[in-house]
Amino acid sequence: MTDANLYETLRWDAPRDADAADELKCGRLVLIDQTLLPTEFTHVECRTPEEVWRAIKRLVVRGAPAIGIAAAYGVCLGIQPLFADGKTPTRNELLEAVEKTAAYLATSRPTAVNLFWALDRMKARAAASGVSADETAAALMAEAKTIHDEDRGLCRRIGRFGASLVKDGDALLTHCNAGALATADYGTALGVFYAAREAGKKIRVYADETRPLLQGARLTAWELAARGIDVTLICDSMAAMLMRQKKIDAVFVGADRIAANGDVANKIGTYSVAVNARAHGIPFYVAAPFSTFDLTLSDGNQIPIEERDPEEIRRGFGKRTAPDGVKIYNPAFDVTPAELVSGIVTEKGIVSPVTAGQIARLFEK
Repeated sequence: MTDANLYETLRWDAPRDADAADELKCGRLVLIDQTLLPTEFTHVECRTPEEVWRAIKRLVVRGAPAIGIAAAYGVCLGIQPLFADGKTPTRNELLEAVEKTAAYLATSRPTAVNLFWALDRMKARAAASGVSADETAAALMAEAKTIHDEDRGLCRRIGRFGASLVKDGDALLTHCNAGALATADYGTALGVFYAAREAGKKIRVYADETRPLLQGARLTAWELAARGIDVTLICDSMAAMLMRQKKIDAVFVGADRIAANGDVANKIGTYSVAVNARAHGIPFYVAAPFSTFDLTLSDGNQIPIEERDPEEIRRGFGKRTAPDGVKIYNPAFDVTPAELVSGIVTEKGIVSPVTAGQIARLFEK
């Protein structure tokens, strides 16, 4: 097993002695291929926006923060051809390429708002940059790296705030993967577990397998075990029984988009976990950065929900497990109403109770 402390989910690869403009012109995006974990640890290289788009769509890279970072670097790849063979593009050519690339990458997945947030930042940085092509290239490279670096820091802060909610000896449940594999470093929900352990607290974690693509089994269990966390893998349908047996003290999950009122979109099955947690009097927490909030949406009914290929259910991982002719419904996410969320852990603090007013006040600060 690869040591999860040693990997980078994604990185920009360019000559070390290159300045920012040259980094953009000759760099590439390198991603861990998460579709092959836990049996194979390998990387995918992206040299074009099309390759980044496919990596996001195929879940080579997944998790809202990581998708946003990958998209930012994808914009850099989109303007590389303008500098090919020593060419020097005009400012208008650069801005058009940025707009075109961002619009294209935005079609890869609809639910994770970090994707659109990162693309908007890249477009704004291009528009505000200097007049020369090299100045704009350097500004875009710097912005992509800033988005990447910011995520590292905010994950650590989310972890520390969330760890304050964890008691020594707690058994915690998580759904899907909101760890280092979903971010630049450390993770959001899993970051809470790492921070709790670093604070000297002994914890146990139950990880839902997370049907149909088994992110909990393939990614979360792998990541937690590699980092030395006491983890037990369970089928999604077992969570309620464990709660009834009083084996779960709290639930921590990530998020792909949070509406202004606190409704949370996350991996399909999260809503069921939240309902069961409420029924058993167990706190249900969401860990996510500010970039995951979408204050343009008043509630979760407005969050677009991605529907994925029926073959993910009919022939999961290549083996047919359902009749070929049967109808399949395969939403990738569901929405948990704010009233079921005990608190939202952000890099700025914990939102609790989860209301539109509390969220607005945190943003005002």
